[in-house]
Amino acid sequence: MDLLIIGAGIGGLTLGLMAQRRGIPVRIFEAAPEIKPIGVGISILPHASKELSELGLREELEKVAVTAKESCFFNRFGQFIYKEPVGTYAGYPWPQFQIHRGDLQQVLYNAFVAEAGADRVATGHRLIAVEQDGESATAVFTVGEREVRVRGAGIVGADGIHSVVRRELHPNDGGPIYSGVNMWRGVTVWQPYLTGQSYMRAGWLTHGKMVIYPIRNNVDGKGRQLINWVAEVETPDHERQDWNKQGRLEDFIGYFEDWHFDFLDVPAMIRAAEVILEYPMVDKDPLARWSFGRITLLGDAAHPMYPRGSNGAGQAILDARALADSLAADRDVAAAFKAYEDRRLAATAEVVRTNRTTPPDAILREVYLRTGDKPFERIEDVIAPAEMAAITNRYKKIAGYDRQSLEEKRAAG
Repeated sequence: MDLLIIGAGIGGLTLGLMAQRRGIPVRIFEAAPEIKPIGVGISILPHASKELSELGLREELEKVAVTAKESCFFNRFGQFIYKEPVGTYAGYPWPQFQIHRGDLQQVLYNAFVAEAGADRVATGHRLIAVEQDGESATAVFTVGEREVRVRGAGIVGADGIHSVVRRELHPNDGGPIYSGVNMWRGVTVWQPYLTGQSYMRAGWLTHGKMVIYPIRNNVDGKGRQLINWVAEVETPDHERQDWNKQGRLEDFIGYFEDWHFDFLDVPAMIRAAEVILEYPMVDKDPLARWSFGRITLLGDAAHPMYPRGSNGAGQAILDARALADSLAADRDVAAAFKAYEDRRLAATAEVVRTNRTTPPDAILREVYLRTGDKPFERIEDVIAPAEMAAITNRYKKIAGYDRQSLEEKRAAG
């Protein structure tokens, strides 16, 4: 029987491809009527690009993504705070990609279809329930006006933060937990800034914080890039997370009106966006378990986290690798699901908690607190470079992409 994957997002498609490569037949079910690009930019850090490169996708990703060169930090006055090389520029064997979520999804979808066939992805299937017995698991969908039941060897809920599978397994789990920070996101065709490969964080939440990075090169034949930006502001008000909710410029532009940096006019870039999306920064408390017999969770369905470490998609990809390996090692689905959970649950829980407290942008918080949100004379008088490096290095180790850990995994095969 087939393994049933609920959700054709980054985690679901990666798992589908990895499972097929290991001789495990899968079917992927997606609620949307078609696979089409949604969302904005995401980061693929070296631990995740390692896995995608081993699937043979590195060349395709290089065609559609921007290979990041550096991660850099500024205050809201445009003063430089800290930077470090990333990916291959930092000595990793694998790059850090900045990519439109839709481009990554399409690369994964094309690879899966080439491996398994287009008939192995069913769109327009909205999950309403899951069931299981000792021999199989059943997914119950609505397809138009019909109810459709599909039986398989097991079910993997890769259906996102509002996961139906998670709700079925944990009916008292509750909704997402609001961080107190609202986000407005957009993409803008703009001239390259800094190196043209720079991942930038600036400001702090009380007076507005920005995350800015390019996700496509030369989009107009004139050398301009597609720039992804995220505006984050502390606010008591928010609405339910919806990847397609339209945002209003007037609700947040006031925080960034004077951000005219030497290398980037931030308010002009924001105003030039074709569309603005709004959603709250939310996560959920880590679960005590993901796997119940022949049903388990993966990615945001298992461990939704704040997007502060550029790491949500990466953790879903690592989940997929761990689950595919477990299934290949033990064809007893329930045992494989449990082994996967044992390998990934505690690790992802630590990332969730760290994203709440000390992600890499904690550097900006420290500078904000130590300067009283005023310009400084010398950054070295505010915070030592070694202290900032320690913040980012600690996060890399917790998230699983410090160089030593990745080199050890590479040596182990």
